[in-house]
Amino acid sequence: MKSIMILSSFLAAPLFAASGGDLDASDYVGVSFWLVTAALLAATVFFFIERDNVGEKWKTSLTIAGLVTGIAFWHYLYMRGVWIDTGETPTVFRYIDWLLTVPLLMIEFYLILRAVTTVASSLFNKLFFGSLIMLIFGYLGESGNLNATIAFAIGCAAWIYMIWTLWGGEGKAAVSGTSASVQTAYNTMMWIIIVGWAIYPLGYAAGYLMGGAVDDASLNLIYNLADFVNKILFGVVIWAAAVEDKKASA
Repeated sequence: MKSIMILSSFLAAPLFAASGGDLDASDYVGVSFWLVTAALLAATVFFFIERDNVGEKWKTSLTIAGLVTGIAFWHYLYMRGVWIDTGETPTVFRYIDWLLTVPLLMIEFYLILRAVTTVASSLFNKLFFGSLIMLIFGYLGESGNLNATIAFAIGCAAWIYMIWTLWGGEGKAAVSGTSASVQTAYNTMMWIIIVGWAIYPLGYAAGYLMGGAVDDASLNLIYNLADFVNKILFGVVIWAAAVEDKKASA
């Protein structure tokens, strides 16, 4: 009940944004913005409601999952308006969203491990600061404040470092002694980080390093698809692990 009250307060907030004008049915990028916006809202409602149906140790993880989709939903209200009104890429709004949601997604690894085993706080620090470096240099490259190639190289290095930390470093060592459901969730989340997140640097490279091989419309469609998969699926995986763990403990 408490989660529902919190969610109701969030939804009661003034959901103002750029009006977005009239959505053209032939504007497939604009349509994708609206679809992702609706999906993020639905996911937020789902995660907060389901928070009351999982074990106590999983509640924080589901809260974070709901915050990720909720924050993204809020920013997509503005991003879709910018695109439909101007046809321009909402770079600033997108990176503000990522600056908040991507570190939260990385922290989820630490939270699910902490819920079931002992894990060093150093893992939290590595994931948090690694994600910030990746995002800051990504923005500097896309906004033109730093050479796109240099920014891309540093951002990718931070991404690879986080993958190594989770796949072969402290994260892997911590998850090895956990239950099957947690290990399955962890490995699935890892593949999202490796495969799903690869969409972002591929889009960046095509848009900024290959002579504009991908135009603004295609780049935004790629980013929207990536956000849809990575933010929502990430939370669903955590929810599924929480439900499975509760069944196993019953």
